[in-house]
Amino acid sequence: MLVGFGLSGPVEARPFTDAAGRTVEVPERPTRILAAGPPASVLLYTLAPDRMVGWIRSPTAEEKAYLAPATRDLPATGRLSGRGGTANVEAVLGLKPDLILDVGSTAPTYVSLADRVQAQTGIPYVLLDGHFEKTAESYRHLGALLGLEAPAADLAGASEAAVADVARVIATVPEERRPRVYYARGPKGLETGLGGSINVELLGVVGARNVAAAAGPGGIATVSPEQVLAWDPDVILTQEAGFRRGIAQDALWSGLRAVRAGRVYQVPALPFGWFDAPPGANRLIGIRWLAQVLYPDLFPIGLEAATRDFYRRFYHVDLDDGQVAALLSGAVAGPKP
Repeated sequence: MLVGFGLSGPVEARPFTDAAGRTVEVPERPTRILAAGPPASVLLYTLAPDRMVGWIRSPTAEEKAYLAPATRDLPATGRLSGRGGTANVEAVLGLKPDLILDVGSTAPTYVSLADRVQAQTGIPYVLLDGHFEKTAESYRHLGALLGLEAPAADLAGASEAAVADVARVIATVPEERRPRVYYARGPKGLETGLGGSINVELLGVVGARNVAAAAGPGGIATVSPEQVLAWDPDVILTQEAGFRRGIAQDALWSGLRAVRAGRVYQVPALPFGWFDAPPGANRLIGIRWLAQVLYPDLFPIGLEAATRDFYRRFYHVDLDDGQVAALLSGAVAGPKP
């Protein structure tokens, strides 16, 4: 079935080598791009929001306020890659993209998926590396793919500077001062990222120690309350507002040193998570936030200004005072025991 390139008539094509080493024939200037999963959606939005054909899912009303107006009502496309794929070939063809972009793992499973979807649809499917350390490189690859080298270089440079600024300060922190952190996912806080999980990459970037790494390598796992009690972390991170509000009164959690010290932090999540959800370029602002909550004496000021600058440069919106306050509510002070 010859579709994709042929949907709007013949177009000029050129070879492009993606992060998995695949050589893909892509349009000379792709203009209708389908993101295969959430990390791809974020990377594409930050660089070329005008070329998106849709979001993986429709943004909520809260999320829309933190997105560029022209993108807020783009259709939901479903996802092709990752857990819980919801898109299908017919839906993909109906959107008439001239390119499919995936950002994440370049392992054989995802290479196979890319090859299969490309063969079924005739639409070029490009894989970029989604690991946090590859963010700047992925921006440059995407810029070369889209013919947007200059703006991509700007975002890549900003990415490198954000990491370098934090790393320079963290390097002065001795091992014994580096906190032990538990990432409490889900409404009960009993899901977490194990050692090597892409979902907890930021902990290593800011010099923190993931207590769940002791449980072995892997992705997301469910752990027992007894295991969390045994770990007794110094800091707890959560994406769930309800969990954070109730943790100090919960007998299961109230005795943990993180709770007693008020070091339970809610991860900002609008329009995308700062720590995870998805594990994409959205985490760049997360390293600055996480460094400040873990080492407040080393990063005492400037988070509000850094937030405004990041949202202007990467998310194409100017935040007002109320939006900044909403983002940081619960994110810079733990609940009182």
